[in-house]
Amino acid sequence: MPHRKEPGSVGLVEKKFFTFAEPPHEMPLDCGAKLGPITLAYETYGTLNRDRSNAILLLHALSGDCHAAGRYSREDKYPGWWDNTIGPGKAFDTNRYFLICSNVIGGCQGSTGPASINPATGREYGLSFPMITVRDMVRAQVRLIDSMGIDRLLAVAGGSMGGMQALRWAVSYPDRLIASIPIATTSKLSPQGIAFNEVGRVAIMEDPNFRDGEYYGKELPRAGLSLARMIGHITYLSDDSMHEKFGRKLRGKKSFGFDFGVDFEVESYLRHKGGAFVDRFDANSYLYITKAIDYFDLSLPSGSLVEAVRDATAKFLIISFKSDWLYPPYQSREIVKALMVSGVDVTYCEIDSRYGHDAFLLDEGEMSKIITNFLANVAAKAGVAAGASA
Repeated sequence: MPHRKEPGSVGLVEKKFFTFAEPPHEMPLDCGAKLGPITLAYETYGTLNRDRSNAILLLHALSGDCHAAGRYSREDKYPGWWDNTIGPGKAFDTNRYFLICSNVIGGCQGSTGPASINPATGREYGLSFPMITVRDMVRAQVRLIDSMGIDRLLAVAGGSMGGMQALRWAVSYPDRLIASIPIATTSKLSPQGIAFNEVGRVAIMEDPNFRDGEYYGKELPRAGLSLARMIGHITYLSDDSMHEKFGRKLRGKKSFGFDFGVDFEVESYLRHKGGAFVDRFDANSYLYITKAIDYFDLSLPSGSLVEAVRDATAKFLIISFKSDWLYPPYQSREIVKALMVSGVDVTYCEIDSRYGHDAFLLDEGEMSKIITNFLANVAAKAGVAAGASA
């Protein structure tokens, strides 16, 4: 019998897998190495229309994966990471569009990454896994889209690292998409962002259980990865949101403990986030993906962002959040300016949210309405039929 959906939900979903680049046809990488075979884990929502023109590729952030919406079973406590924007009548309306989300290469949720088995050795890659870039992630996504017989995407959309991928799609594959929606992102990571990523990597690599990345089947570098996540998570919040959520409230006590245990709610929250992250993410993947973020610079090789976006043909919707201090709005405005100088169609929205960088995951109101209207206009001008008419 069909399952009963939650109102506005895509319901129960299934993780799928696509494997390509079988030897001797490995995929070239920016670092000069080749990788293959490659498996991408992905999910789809909605219905692809007859001419395969209503597909939207959703791109996840550092700690995300392909599980963007719905649940795997009725017992799942939480839905996918962008469930508040994906589903019937939502911003990414599954009554109109066919949504695709894949886990990036280098990841640890079903896609080929450091925890995968190296066919040459029969053991996990570990640190022998080649270095990857955002461009490599997109190269792999192109192969997935090709396998579905989709010549051109209606849009690509994502926040944070997902926004970097959306920018890379528009610059490297201008003929393969109509619109690009980079959210809470940047054309290149700031020195401050690189610094936070480096502190997280050092925390992992200095953990005694890291063992040069050869910890599989052994005690995991839990302390190091947990600390890296705690550090990173602070950058996703804002001062206002931390005041609102925690203030200086004590955790389970009426007075200070006068020791180095947990006194404050915010301490307990960060420790919980760190511990939960260790249970679902691979430490080596964290190293590789944060390094890919550090390497991202859309202006290369010319050094000019204007030059880099000159051949882009996509219609852009760029969204930033005023309280985001990891990727502050001025970085989005730099992208907007370069697009305008190059004569590229761009709409920019700066949302007054208190939630910091994480606002793109939490904001269900203004952001969703902006995306809804933008996609409707793009689809109408392109003459794209809804998937329900397939």
